[in-house]
Amino acid sequence: MTASLASGPGWAGDAKAGRKAAVACQTCHGLDGLSKLPEAPNLAGQVEPYLVKALTEYRDGTRRNEIMNVVAKPLTDAEIANLAAYYGSIQIDVLPPG
Repeated sequence: MTASLASGPGWAGDAKAGRKAAVACQTCHGLDGLSKLPEAPNLAGQVEPYLVKALTEYRDGTRRNEIMNVVAKPLTDAEIANLAAYYGSIQIDVLPPG
């Protein structure tokens, strides 16, 4: 499955354009990619292929979430790639407990 994600279309997103577009995502996911709501996932540091796949599935309706299906519906492939490039470019530190 990883191979099919890595060979998908459009991994050449523009992170700068994605940051501008992420303003629409910040209410739930935060402009910094750190969720502001308990039911919304953190997007910072997620890998681009996963973000592209998730947003494409929300747009196409194969992945269901009442809010995300509406938000993703008008996104173009380029806009999805840009958002994925932006959120994927945010560096996060993962620290194991204790």
